[in-house]
Amino acid sequence: MGLVGQFLEFIEQTPNQTLRSLSGRVLHKCRELTAAEAGSVFMLRGQGRSRQLEAVSVQNDVIRAKTASFTIPVDPSSIVGHVAATGETVLIDDAYAMGEDRPYRFNPGFDQRTGFRTRSIMAFALKGFRGKPVGVVQLINRRSADSAGPLPFLLDHEAMIAPVNHLVGRALERAATLERLKERNRALAQERRRVAEQQKETERAFMVSVNLLARAAEVHDEDTGNHILRVNEYAYALAKWAGCPRAFCDELRFSAALHDVGKMSVDQAVLHKRGRLDDREMAEMRRHPVYGHAILVTSDRLKMAAEIALSHHEQWGGGGYPNRLKGEEIPLSARIVAIADCYDALRSKRPYKPSFSHDKTVNILTLGDDRLDPAQHFDPRLIALFAERHMEFDRIWEELRDEDAVPEAMLA
Repeated sequence: MGLVGQFLEFIEQTPNQTLRSLSGRVLHKCRELTAAEAGSVFMLRGQGRSRQLEAVSVQNDVIRAKTASFTIPVDPSSIVGHVAATGETVLIDDAYAMGEDRPYRFNPGFDQRTGFRTRSIMAFALKGFRGKPVGVVQLINRRSADSAGPLPFLLDHEAMIAPVNHLVGRALERAATLERLKERNRALAQERRRVAEQQKETERAFMVSVNLLARAAEVHDEDTGNHILRVNEYAYALAKWAGCPRAFCDELRFSAALHDVGKMSVDQAVLHKRGRLDDREMAEMRRHPVYGHAILVTSDRLKMAAEIALSHHEQWGGGGYPNRLKGEEIPLSARIVAIADCYDALRSKRPYKPSFSHDKTVNILTLGDDRLDPAQHFDPRLIALFAERHMEFDRIWEELRDEDAVPEAMLA
């Protein structure tokens, strides 16, 4: 059986091997082929300046190698860092007698701690699906029965390994990706179980769990008091009146709470300014739907929340922002939240106005005033449903009302 066949045999004979198991077999085979008495397999982690090499397999026939993983920065001045950065293969006859012309240096720290003596080194890159280094194999001290001490690795060894390093690199890259996906799935499943458990608790506890899922929601603006809780309930009621499916209503009930999560990225001086915003400040404020969408869209669980965050300031007539969507181009969830959000903003006390009564708020939403034209702002079917059953909104307001002032920016 050829060399490629030998690697293929143990790579494919046990599907879905863990990264640690597969890397251990790869390292053992590389050492067997080169007669190396020790070695390590490193995998690249992270991006940019935060990239590190994680030791996923360490073997040593002379001393007992620690099985715990460790990481080192991708520093081109180190041997494995140089290989990871350049993709070059490095052959060193004596680590303690390298010439000054080499761009990397040998770190004797391991030898000093353990009493092991490194002499010859062969380090080569493992190439992934895009042909770029995804890891490094470092082999140490080639042994021979005819020699008392370590021998240098040969160019023949490099030529021997070269045909299979892409095969091995891709297999290890696949195993590492699979483990990351499994870990993310386990984390997501854990969060979903937490949400399922907390759904039986109070609405505020449920919202806390949603905020934990939403990555950025820990910094959700708390100056809004119970605003987000009320908007949840208004939106849920309006969705039910519109005949939306139960699953849609339930998802909307917590997704609505995240409609303004993008304000965490808005200049705080703008967000909390008392008085009217100037043109520059208003432009910054009107970026919050885009900021919120960027925060939420990466989570499959929060797709509806992302579309609400992006589109709840769009207007039926096309005069809204940020994308000037019109009519049914605006997602239904966002059209519902637009009414819920506006109702609560009108009911809430502001630095420049008192809290409006329910009757006055209904008149503004259904008949309009100098700032709001319902025919241009809202889905006509939804505002008609609100006009028929608006007392439910008043009940929710009274049940969840608070005396906190809502920042003027809420109307932006």
